Amino acid sequence: MRALFFGPPGSGKGTQATRLAAERSLVHLSSGDLLRAAAAKGTPLGREAKGYMDRGELVPDDLVVGLLLERLEEMESRRGFVLDGFPRNRLQAEALEGRLGREGRSALDVALEFLLGDEDVVDRMSGRRSCSGCGTPYHVRFSPPRVADRCDRCGRSLVGRSDDAPAVVRGRLQVYRRDADGLRSFYRSLGCLREVDASGTIDEVARFVTAVLDEEGVE
Repeated sequence: MRALFFGPPGSGKGTQATRLAAERSLVHLSSGDLLRAAAAKGTPLGREAKGYMDRGELVPDDLVVGLLLERLEEMESRRGFVLDGFPRNRLQAEALEGRLGREGRSALDVALEFLLGDEDVVDRMSGRRSCSGCGTPYHVRFSPPRVADRCDRCGRSLVGRSDDAPAVVRGRLQVYRRDADGLRSFYRSLGCLREVDASGTIDEVARFVTAVLDEEGVE
């Protein structure tokens, strides 16, 4: 299986990608993890990517695709992979297709778009908290601590992330919606775009993902 999971921040695509990869022995790759690992490893491509990151610049699309291919070769996975949030725009998708696509066949078996409304995204992300001591994650609505603002495990105070503030989340959503239009149309033209209702619980969405993959005959 060669799959892409994409969707707005907070849609659960990373959670579902991790779960599917574990269940089906797939390589799970997110662009953030990929860049950090390559930079830490110090490969030629990793050093080049680190230069952009250190300067606060976006890593060029072709370089990210090159890192992706490098990582897949290292993993030597015969079971395939699931990409989490990359490619994030049409240019990256075209670059990936140019490197991995085969004649008459897309580089991907399926591209799953996780659908979640903007207010649901804001609600999910603005409610996230983590322990200032041990890092245990919580959510004020979906997985609250037993004592408000205190970690169940170590008793330390809970904190939120600055980029989870509603105004910041809405800004990130604008960027995502802009880039997603081109990505959606690209994979629709290749016939591999499918949609997933991401508004349910983790287990409900996982069942939806499995149903879509089974319906498409993706293994």
